[in-house]
Amino acid sequence: MIVLPDDYKYPIAAIVGTHVLLFWQVVLVENARNLAHIAYPQLYAEKEEAARSKDAMKFNCVQRAHQNMLENVPLLYSSTMIAGLKYPVAAAALLVGYTLTRIPYTLGYKTGDANKAS
Repeated sequence: MIVLPDDYKYPIAAIVGTHVLLFWQVVLVENARNLAHIAYPQLYAEKEEAARSKDAMKFNCVQRAHQNMLENVPLLYSSTMIAGLKYPVAAAALLVGYTLTRIPYTLGYKTGDANKAS
């Protein structure tokens, strides 16, 4: 039987915090999609569209920042939950730190210049 430590609420709260980040990224993607006039179900602007339109390039970049976060979520959640069984505060702190670094990453990437994401 797995017994959750009393402080396991911290990893859970940190995971919920990533949902706030993901929701914010969805809003940014939707706004950029509308400005670039990229219709669903198209995931990205085509290479030619992005070359012609700064708005299309910005859409591709903010979409990529969001997709990058989604690609990492399974590993982030599982490692936080597992590490949180023994080190709940440290696991939560690491996830919060990672989540906070994604804010300037997203803001830099959404400019349309991927070099500003680092």
